[in-house]
Amino acid sequence: MSHAAHQRAQVRVPTLLAMKQRGEKIAMLTAYDASMASTLDRAGIDLLLVGDSLGMVILGENSTLSVTLEMILHHCRAVTGAVHRALVVADLPFLSYQIDEREAMRNAGRLIQEGGAAAVKLEGAGRLCRLVRRLTEAGIPVMGHLGLLPQHIHRLGGFRRVSQDVAEAECLLSEARALQDAGAFALVLECIPSELARQISSELTIPTIGIGSGPHCDGQVLVSYDAFGLYPGPRPSFAKQYADLTAILTQAARTFIEDVRSGRFPDQRRSSSTSSAE
Repeated sequence: MSHAAHQRAQVRVPTLLAMKQRGEKIAMLTAYDASMASTLDRAGIDLLLVGDSLGMVILGENSTLSVTLEMILHHCRAVTGAVHRALVVADLPFLSYQIDEREAMRNAGRLIQEGGAAAVKLEGAGRLCRLVRRLTEAGIPVMGHLGLLPQHIHRLGGFRRVSQDVAEAECLLSEARALQDAGAFALVLECIPSELARQISSELTIPTIGIGSGPHCDGQVLVSYDAFGLYPGPRPSFAKQYADLTAILTQAARTFIEDVRSGRFPDQRRSSSTSSAE
């Protein structure tokens, strides 16, 4: 397949497995609205995550824990309505899947049916592997998430690198195997040592998507507001900033304000021309 054809082809779950098998890296970003989603989709992004990170970058909270299923649904509909190529994954937010398996099935189904997502993502393993298996058997693709788990931030004591000793590393590797065996189609590895991410990525047949876990995963994900300089809060040390859109927007806003105050906007000649054409 040519590069141009690959850029146009719709990404499906089997597409990602084929990319791993070819050694082709997978690119993933977050999106929360139609405008950003459409832009990233046209750029050729493979995966878009409607993440519960919206609690921080959209709502201004200091964690993801306040995000509800209805919030994810709201933003998911905006994103999926604007996307033609990328595979859209929706986060299952805090307490939408941990309490009751039947409720978790229902909530995941809503993200697919009402939100238009192609897959859901959940954090952790252990007893959740049974849920991953049930969701997969019901036809709902599941992306796992191991390492730093933002929904467990109070238990972990903050956002920090995890699985740095041998016992924790062995536990994480075991959890990664269990999620794959349960039917997860991909796995996010957040803030774990680079060599552990390499080991997991080489052992699993499903793709791994790294965030702050070094270069050896099968793909990488960033919060788009970090990547493009749109989030005014602190940026994770691993998050490369590809643009400073806050500075660009601030300057554009100042120019608008100056134009309004000086009378340069609206332009009288352009207004008159428009009125005449109408």
